[in-house]
Amino acid sequence: MSLLSAKHAWPWIVLISIQFAGLGLSAGRESASAESLTEQVSVELKRRLSQPERQEQSFCRKEALCGQAVLARFYKNRDFQPAWMDREGRFVQAKDLVDSIHGCSLEGLTPDVYHLATIEALLAAVEETRVAGRPVGVVGLSDFDLLLTDAFLIYGSHLLSGRVDPETTHTRWLLKSREADLAGILQTALEKKEVHRALEGLLPEYPAYASLRETLQEYRAIAERDGWPPVPAGPTLHADERDPRVTALRARLIASGDLGTSEGADPEILDGHVEQAVRRFQGRHGLVMDGEIGPATLAVLNVPVEDRIRQIEINMERWRWLPDDLGRRYILVNTADFFLEVVEEGESVLAMRVVAGKKARRTPVMSGKMTYLVLNPYWHIPHKLAVRDILPKIKKDPGYLDRRGIRVFENWEEFAPEIPRETIDWSSITEHNFFFKLRQDAGPANALGRVKFMFPNKFAVYLHDTPSRNMFKRNQRDFSSGCIRVEGPIDLAVYVLRSDPEWTREEILSAIESGTNRIVWLPEPIPVHVLYWTAWVDREGTLHFRPDVYGRDGPLDRALGEGPLRYQ
Repeated sequence: MSLLSAKHAWPWIVLISIQFAGLGLSAGRESASAESLTEQVSVELKRRLSQPERQEQSFCRKEALCGQAVLARFYKNRDFQPAWMDREGRFVQAKDLVDSIHGCSLEGLTPDVYHLATIEALLAAVEETRVAGRPVGVVGLSDFDLLLTDAFLIYGSHLLSGRVDPETTHTRWLLKSREADLAGILQTALEKKEVHRALEGLLPEYPAYASLRETLQEYRAIAERDGWPPVPAGPTLHADERDPRVTALRARLIASGDLGTSEGADPEILDGHVEQAVRRFQGRHGLVMDGEIGPATLAVLNVPVEDRIRQIEINMERWRWLPDDLGRRYILVNTADFFLEVVEEGESVLAMRVVAGKKARRTPVMSGKMTYLVLNPYWHIPHKLAVRDILPKIKKDPGYLDRRGIRVFENWEEFAPEIPRETIDWSSITEHNFFFKLRQDAGPANALGRVKFMFPNKFAVYLHDTPSRNMFKRNQRDFSSGCIRVEGPIDLAVYVLRSDPEWTREEILSAIESGTNRIVWLPEPIPVHVLYWTAWVDREGTLHFRPDVYGRDGPLDRALGEGPLRYQ
């Protein structure tokens, strides 16, 4: 493990408590002359960091430190020499770190978390003491050095892999965050006097993160101008209607950039320009693009700008959780948007609607590699689904299994014998004695449709076709049991098999028409990333928002809002 894992987390904090009253730098151990200052601070650091580890939180100047083990290894590697203080007792590079921490709000983060107030007070006190020629306390100097190192490591880890551990807010999470040797990065940064640049280098390199970052500042500027005006409640507003509320609607759409200023226009008429702006707004927010102001559109129009700012900050945190590289080409599913796109060399080459898991059976956040697809798949109905959903239907309708082409097997073993459906007394079957495996035959009525796309994972989630095509017409498409139904399965199959000349579109359709269950291995595996973004900027630079259908924004908002731990 590196000196500081990028997955910075409090559970491995093991430090002794270090307490000092006030900021007086002459407090504590004896003062030091300029000639021996570095050596004495080094001795103090070694004394402090060589203490036996104890399983308790550590504090320095009432500020929680990130970990005895991490700091001890970092300073041991430099023979306990102070990292930030020069031989004259100056902390020249501390100002760069302070400036960087002040800038953390640009990333949607809070400066308080990185000891900012204490560091600024110590920086001022050190300089004042040095200029006045008063004795400098060794303990105070070692405190300052420790806090600066700790602040860099914590802030760096948050830029690298997020402030919040995703597994604490996403119970179904399977993604690997970025990692780096932050202690090594700090050492190099101090040697090259490039602290600020080193921290900047830890930011996600995705253009989409940078776009969100820019948009965050734009929305903060809107908030500083008192946000946008609310649109009063009332009956649905239609095109070409006159209504005094249209004046407020125009101002609202201008504030968010959906409508340009329309000089000479009648402010109370919902004319063509306003209608197009409404459609643009509706498209950005996942609403029906009818150009009308009904209850749903009105509610979204009146979401305060402060809420949108927080939504942007929350989704910037999600970008910091992602790995360095999503792949040269990959399939990306945003379950909050119910949309899939295939990305190749940074460009979208295929896009389609999807149906994701319902609220009670949320589709997980995960990455995997698609390695094969199945034509005319069987549906091995998961036991939980069979008991909760299918069994009640069987009891209500004895012909249900027959009409759906569902066979019954004695158990889940590979060669378990089939049991005639009519021989089972279903009225006596409960969730406690339901040991059967249910399998739906391949065919047009199969719940998985005619194609299933497999990227093995612990959640048993995959992409598949569906006979229920009407669901794709809905705007909010959370109807599945966790797997992802795709609108264009044939188009997706053609794409993932495109480098195999044997599998043209015609051959795929012919194989499907044969009705034969068949596995087809992909000539080249393709990464699949199933993510959850409720705010993002598309490749055309348009900012989008979506409802938090899975309720994941709230817990993340609360976690990001937690203040730093301090000694009481």
